[in-house]
Amino acid sequence: MPLEHPLIRLAVALGVGLLIGIERERSHADKPEQSSAGVRTFTLTSLTGAISLLVGDEITFIAFGLAVAALITISYRRTHDQSPGMTTEIAQLGTFVLGGLSMREPQLAAALAVVIVIVLAARTKLHHWVHEKLTDAEIRDGLLLAAAALIILPLTPQEAVDPWGVVKPRQLWALAVTIMAINGLGYIALRTLGPRVGLMIAGFFSGFVSSTATTATMAARAKEHPELRRGAVAGATISSVASILQIAILIGLVSRPLLLRMALPLFAAGCVVAVYAALFAIRSERDSGERKSPAGRPFNPKTVLIFVLVIGCALIVSALLTQWLGDSGLLLASAISGLADAHASAVSAASLAANDSVALELAAFAVLIGFSVNTISKCAVAFSVGDRMFGFEFAPGIVLSAAAAWMTLFAQRLLQ
Repeated sequence: MPLEHPLIRLAVALGVGLLIGIERERSHADKPEQSSAGVRTFTLTSLTGAISLLVGDEITFIAFGLAVAALITISYRRTHDQSPGMTTEIAQLGTFVLGGLSMREPQLAAALAVVIVIVLAARTKLHHWVHEKLTDAEIRDGLLLAAAALIILPLTPQEAVDPWGVVKPRQLWALAVTIMAINGLGYIALRTLGPRVGLMIAGFFSGFVSSTATTATMAARAKEHPELRRGAVAGATISSVASILQIAILIGLVSRPLLLRMALPLFAAGCVVAVYAALFAIRSERDSGERKSPAGRPFNPKTVLIFVLVIGCALIVSALLTQWLGDSGLLLASAISGLADAHASAVSAASLAANDSVALELAAFAVLIGFSVNTISKCAVAFSVGDRMFGFEFAPGIVLSAAAAWMTLFAQRLLQ
């Protein structure tokens, strides 16, 4: 029997009502008050939504929906003293809508029913997580991320606002949202792993914010606690893997052809630095006093805005230098940007390549020049902030990583 057959869709509506109704009835099994709606009520509610669309149209569905809403309101007024929450009533109204959806999109209705049941069944854990685990700063940053992605991003203009056509507000804001999301995911991972995370894991997720800053932090920690030097080297080195991943993501958002061109060089660089970091992680001696869950915020909005401004300035500088000096201007701009951050030079090169302002091969060279200059900058930070031993152990890994990227890029050119 095909999925389009009315009996199959009614069976989906029946399953939706049974699924949600069973969860609601079980949730009230150990409570003194009686639930206003159980498995039979939810099943009938879902079937009512389905039948209303089967025998009528949208007007009929709305009329039945209003009737169901009125019955739910009367039931809530009679029982709200014993059970002040509205979860069951909202779930019943949602079940009616899912019953109607089963006649149009049965697969989507079934999937949404499963999601609703999961949310309902996870009540205790969700309440504990919200009240006990989340901090005010984490909630605020989560709301900021939602507003940035769902409100500001769709309203941001797509057209370029500069004479050279490289500064596109929506593209820049998409990068900002991406950075906030990556930082937030890293923070959640650290919170989830708890106090057992080592310096290597902390360094990896911190590298999404700033690999150079992570190197400085690990160098200072190694200087203050020499027994943690190898673990700090692993943490500082693995932050470059996060930086490489972020470069690939940002390039992919701006220019997919350039990402395809840079995929193997970036992959080679990431593999070399990951293996180097793993070797130091295996040999590291961990101090239990350093295994603390992260404190603070998932991301700093000011840092993200500064990052976007830096990228915007790098785009303009790269466009100007390319216009004045030709190809060498882009390479010079990438080297200057790479002193502070490798991502800005990568995004500026990708933007110029996406607009056909420069050739793809030149953009690839610009990305690696910014990456290589940033590598030198991190080595300088390692020696200046940490001790000599930390610098000598940290530098070979990221230098070999940059060398692997260049060798892979040249090998690609020879094989073409």
